[in-house]
Amino acid sequence: MKLKVKSHSPQPRLSLHAHYRGQPLHLAHWRKLAKAALAPCLAQLKFPEAPLATLEEIEISLISDPAIADVHAQFLDDPTPTDVITFHHGEILISLDTAARQAQEHSHPYEREVALYLIHGLLHLAGWNDIDPEERRQMHQHQNRILDNLWSE
Repeated sequence: MKLKVKSHSPQPRLSLHAHYRGQPLHLAHWRKLAKAALAPCLAQLKFPEAPLATLEEIEISLISDPAIADVHAQFLDDPTPTDVITFHHGEILISLDTAARQAQEHSHPYEREVALYLIHGLLHLAGWNDIDPEERRQMHQHQNRILDNLWSE
């Protein structure tokens, strides 16, 4: 017997929060990008009951390296900063410090790096994981295609 999982709404509500004292943030820009990324990520659900299919709201927080390192230590037993942490209850944490550093290292725009982290977090909510090498490869293909499509619009 297969269970049908109903979505609470066609798309979850997005709430965006800036907990960052670095460079100025234009939340309207990031909110627009998050809304644009949501539908293509929903189209990549790995399984019907993935969190992204059932969540009513997704909370995205833009934070610093020290803040994400604290969360990384508390929940993943790793005290180092990371790019993005996703919780299946619908919370995505993005380090803007890491995004700035990685964008410079890869010679591409800072905004593109933040968009990559946002898409990566949404794909985790869509059921994708990057622990297994083959699944990581597939997840990265999805995120790069979505990013390229959004970035060209």
